[in-house]
Amino acid sequence: MGFTFNGVTSKSMKIRARLTSWQASPALRNFYETVPGKAGVADFGCDSAERTVKVECSVFPQKNFPALVAVLDSMAEWLDPTKGQGQLILDDVPDRYFMARLSEAVDCERLLRSAGQFTLSFICPDPYAYALTDETYIFSEAGTHMAVRHTGNTDSYPVYALKGVIPSGTSSYISIVTGGSELRVTGPLSAGETLLVDSALVTAKVVDSAGNTLRNGLPLLAELNFPVLSKGHNTVVISMAGNTTFTELKIQAGSRWR
Repeated sequence: MGFTFNGVTSKSMKIRARLTSWQASPALRNFYETVPGKAGVADFGCDSAERTVKVECSVFPQKNFPALVAVLDSMAEWLDPTKGQGQLILDDVPDRYFMARLSEAVDCERLLRSAGQFTLSFICPDPYAYALTDETYIFSEAGTHMAVRHTGNTDSYPVYALKGVIPSGTSSYISIVTGGSELRVTGPLSAGETLLVDSALVTAKVVDSAGNTLRNGLPLLAELNFPVLSKGHNTVVISMAGNTTFTELKIQAGSRWR
C-alpha cells in the first residue's frame, strides 16, 4: 500500500508506506463556561479541530547509503511543506482525498546500510475528506426535484451552476429552495452565461460558455443564503417570477466525510 501526494505516488519515489492507525473523526474543540453557583459547566457545543494523518514509511533497499540519502532528498523536495497544502490520497481509502501538508520533522532511522524507516505526519487544516468522484444532479425543468446523496457522512457545501435568462428588475427572479432554505437569484443573467454559487467558498461568479469569469455574482443574490446538502434525500424546488427563463441547474454535491 502507499499514498499519493499532489499526483505523485509514494511507490514511484521508492518509498513503502502503510497506515497503522486511522483517526475516525478529527479532534474536537469544546466550548464550556463556568457559571458561578451552577454545578458543572455550561455547554456551548463544539466543532472540529484539524485532522492528523500519520503514515509509516520505509525506503526500498538501495545500492549504498548515498543512494538512500538521494531518495530522502527527492522525498523532501516532493513533500516540501513550505509549498503549502497538497491533495493527499491514501491507497487504503482511495475514494477520498485530504488537503494536507507535513507538520513535523522527518527523522529516518537507518536499519541497514542502504535502508531506513520513518513516520510522515500530515496535518489537514480542513479536517474533512472529500470525494474524488462526486455526485452530480442536473435539473432542466422548474418544479420539485430530489437530490439524493449517497457519498460521505456529513452535510456538504455544494456548487450550484444556474443557466437561464433573468432581466434586470426586482420582480424577475429564479428561486431555488433546498431543504426549506431559499436561494433567490435576481439577475441580470443573460443567455450563454452561467451563475456559479459556491457554498464552500461562500462566493458566486458569472462565467461564459468557456468558463471565463465575467463578473462577481454576489450582486445577483437577493440574500447571502448559500445551499447545504444533507446526507440522504434533499428536496430542491425551482420556481420563477417575472419575465424569466430557466434553462438548467447543475449541482455538484461536494460530498465529504468527518
